[in-house]
Amino acid sequence: MALSSSFSPLLNRAITSSPELKAPLINPFRLLDQKFVSSVTVNTPRRLRFIKPVCAEPRSSDSVIPLAASVAAPGRVTLWNFCVYLSVVDFWSLTCISLFWVNADVKNETEKEDYEKLAKELADASPLEIMDKALEKFGNDVAIAFSGAEDVALIEYAKLTGRPFRVFSLDTGRLNPETYQFFDAVEKHYGIHIEYMFPDAVEVQALVRNKGLFSFYEDGHQECCRVRKVRPLRRALKGLQAWITGQRKDQSPGTRSEIPVVQVDPVFEGMEGGIESLVKWNPVANVEGRDIWNFLRAMDVPVNSLHLKGYISIGCEPCTRPILPGQHEREGRWWWEDAKAKECGLHKGNMKEEGVHLHGNGNGNGASLSNGSTIVADIFNSQNLVSLSRAGIENLAKLESRKEPWLVVLYAPWCQFCQAMEGSYIELAEKLKESRVKVGKFRADGDQKGFAKQELQLGSFPTILFFPKHSLKPIKYPSDKRDVDSLMAFVNALR
Repeated sequence: MALSSSFSPLLNRAITSSPELKAPLINPFRLLDQKFVSSVTVNTPRRLRFIKPVCAEPRSSDSVIPLAASVAAPGRVTLWNFCVYLSVVDFWSLTCISLFWVNADVKNETEKEDYEKLAKELADASPLEIMDKALEKFGNDVAIAFSGAEDVALIEYAKLTGRPFRVFSLDTGRLNPETYQFFDAVEKHYGIHIEYMFPDAVEVQALVRNKGLFSFYEDGHQECCRVRKVRPLRRALKGLQAWITGQRKDQSPGTRSEIPVVQVDPVFEGMEGGIESLVKWNPVANVEGRDIWNFLRAMDVPVNSLHLKGYISIGCEPCTRPILPGQHEREGRWWWEDAKAKECGLHKGNMKEEGVHLHGNGNGNGASLSNGSTIVADIFNSQNLVSLSRAGIENLAKLESRKEPWLVVLYAPWCQFCQAMEGSYIELAEKLKESRVKVGKFRADGDQKGFAKQELQLGSFPTILFFPKHSLKPIKYPSDKRDVDSLMAFVNALR
């Protein structure tokens, strides 16, 4: 249907009389500025490829429809063709928008599902292959978390991939001087700049002013770590889509035994924000500590000089100490606390609910329940050992005069350190069976933990107490040496 004859002169006059044509606004689009156009025809198919979604924001010099009208031979604009054109434009715009959001949702859902599948596919892969996959997938939006210990292996693997990579580290302000020297050596060796994250000065000042420099020895390390490590890490991860850690399954009893090589981070958020917005890669999850060190020696890379002084797991100076032969590497961290909780909060997703059925003992001596959890078998089982109940040890602690002295271990059967000393403690009980010293055990986890901490000097598992014949207060064994000779020397000095 053609425009009426009365409308055509008005349109022609508006076009020719104005020195510069102003395109009228039509729906969400406008016609291009065009001079000396007496009549136009719609040429839809050739120009549709220039259409942008209506939600896009073009530059001020851009037109949403670059050539909605084209110059043609003199004629008329048909209202029917023009309406058809606008209908097609609206249809394609809405279709593009819908497809964009649908595809985005499908992509996000696919990615969520793929990480579990990818973890299974890479379960037997080498650390180099896993590192390469992480860098390939996320590029500049993934970074290696470097702690100043054997995490240098991650940097070496990243270098071997030949891909660019980023490294960040948390400077708590309380690291050993050797660790700062190590940071400098690593930067020079690899030609990189480590991205340091620092705690908020106001938060640190408030903590120190209110509770002192060493409050963590009295009320636990979690508050200090939250200020100096966890919150700076949270800020760092908000600028990433993924991060790479040096976690290994053999590092910490009860917290890292089940970590996969890749997972959706259960605690922290990435740049997109919200739950499941961050991916966590653990390339050396399945590698044992000795193999990491064989790799570092073979590649001749810088290492922290503290390792030569007996330090294995290295953190802040007040909370880290060297370990003794036979001790687990994690015993050098927060040694005054429960052995199963050796986490600072950076990997909080590894922590499990406290309970006697949540932790295997590492020897396969557990019975499975219908919910998949495990009941841990008891330890220190010997006819030469007396198993004390809560009432029994309360009575023993209240006695001012005992017929015989007692040696008692406060333990948890799931604790790897308790398991490690089981043989030596049973042997000690065998040697003392003909003496006047009674040897006992008291299970101090679960519901008994609060009582043991308050009344029996429990710090971490295992805690060994000697109850003399004529003393109300038990004497706590102060050493980490739990071999038979060391324990016997302790008993002989006091009985």
